[in-house]
Amino acid sequence: MRFAEKTGKTVDEAISACLAELGVERDRVKIEVLEEPTKKGLFGLLGTTPAKVRVSYEDSPGEIASVFLKDVCHSMGVNAEFNCSQMGQHWLVNITGEELGILIGRRGDTLEALQYLTNLAVSKQLSEKVRIIVDVEGYRQRREETLVRLAKRLSDKVKRTGTRVVLEPMNPHERRIIHTALQEETHISTFSEGEEPNRKVVISLKRSKEIF
Repeated sequence: MRFAEKTGKTVDEAISACLAELGVERDRVKIEVLEEPTKKGLFGLLGTTPAKVRVSYEDSPGEIASVFLKDVCHSMGVNAEFNCSQMGQHWLVNITGEELGILIGRRGDTLEALQYLTNLAVSKQLSEKVRIIVDVEGYRQRREETLVRLAKRLSDKVKRTGTRVVLEPMNPHERRIIHTALQEETHISTFSEGEEPNRKVVISLKRSKEIF
């Protein structure tokens, strides 16, 4: 949370000074009037006591995440732009720019690490728990579509050959995509085996008693 305390001849003048320092609009802040302006002396001839206000402002989770990611990218020498939007209970920060492969890494490993660190950074500044999703140039959507196609193709292979297939190691989110893509397959079963970070999805035929 950020805040500013200012004085002015009037309450509105003090509020305006706070808003200018914080760089936010009035409808996004909480305003506390600490002291009302009062006249001193007989008939106010000796001047007045200025108004004093406190204006507080809490960045949105998406804005906090964007600031953190900007600092990380700056440290990495990466030039990028950051767009945040709210998606129900979650916030999405999409990073755009040129040559951002370094932020994705092999099979999205670096992107997952960035998302984990971003959620830690945001949770330290907010009282409520909020999930932040970090994406780079729409990589997550493209990766999900690729995984769904892979799951369908390997499912057909298992049904054709009767031999189970073990996929490459994946993070929990990607394994969930595979499981979800095949959950309606009548003759196919999926499960995960192994230990993190080398846990893999296995696609196999269901046993007869599982089908019925």
